[in-house]
Amino acid sequence: MSKILVTGGCGYIGVHTIVDLVQNGFEVISVDNNSKSNASILEGAAQIIGQPIQNYAVDLCNLKDTEHIFEQNSDITGIIHFAAYKAVGESVEKPLMYFENNLVSLVNILKCAAKYQVPNFVFSSSCTVYGSPDTIPVTEQTPQKPAESPYGATKQMGEVIVTDSVKSHPIQAILLRYFNPVGAHPSSLIGEIPLGRPANLVPAITQTAIGKLPTMQVLGTDYDTRDGSCVRDYIHVCDIAHAHTLALNLLIDKKATVNPEIFNLGTGDGYTVLEVIEAFEKTTGVKLNYTIGPRRAGDVVAIYANNNKAKDQLGWAPAYQLNDMMSSAWQWELKLKNESTQKNQ
Repeated sequence: MSKILVTGGCGYIGVHTIVDLVQNGFEVISVDNNSKSNASILEGAAQIIGQPIQNYAVDLCNLKDTEHIFEQNSDITGIIHFAAYKAVGESVEKPLMYFENNLVSLVNILKCAAKYQVPNFVFSSSCTVYGSPDTIPVTEQTPQKPAESPYGATKQMGEVIVTDSVKSHPIQAILLRYFNPVGAHPSSLIGEIPLGRPANLVPAITQTAIGKLPTMQVLGTDYDTRDGSCVRDYIHVCDIAHAHTLALNLLIDKKATVNPEIFNLGTGDGYTVLEVIEAFEKTTGVKLNYTIGPRRAGDVVAIYANNNKAKDQLGWAPAYQLNDMMSSAWQWELKLKNESTQKNQ
């Protein structure tokens, strides 16, 4: 059984990936200092997989503390690196914080991969590396434009760091560029837990629908799209998670053809913000209270994926439709409300 280190394992995509890895025969340990996550989410993961997950509450920007994890686990065969700050708007407001956290943590984890001879590395990248592309859908060969936010810039720089590192160290790497993960595990035992006011669309929708937020804003309806709102490729988080398991298997089986290998992870369909709201209302029967606001700094107009390469080489295909994404996100929100009500009784 291969042991995999998942950084940012208490995060939204990280915890779903842990579940998928264990269900596919891997042993998993997590590292997450919970600066942007909630450690309790691992309890839900443990219920799904029937076993606890060990988490190291370590800041990866501290190299010495990070090395201790590898000293205590000499049998790590792969790393999936999620740990990063990810809010586009916050990155515009606090760029230095994003550059320091996202890049130093990556450099440190790669130093450890080299020092402790961990051969397989999967990097959590993003469609933000394409900037505002000239043509869509984007393929892995689509030329990168300047990033629209410091967050996107850290993903562009991160890919360069990984690419240059594997040239001089015996590490095989895959860069997974995913689009907009949404939804929750079908069990409703794990899902997205935004800290503070949600920066992403779907938790903003569900929190407004449940009454946590009085209203939500659609950030811009004057874009050159079919209804004026931004177009994104929304993909279920469980589909994203499973792609990481497939990527690790590709590396372990030594079937990657280049180093690093790159894959887009999206459904291949672009939906506008207003279309997602309509899908939520139709799926749940809940009318959403929203207003139209100004554009948000750092947002691109439209982007969605060409996912043919992931289908052909990873054997991956999205299993969830937009209605499934909205339904699972809503069931997760209802569960959170039910837990909150029980605590307050």
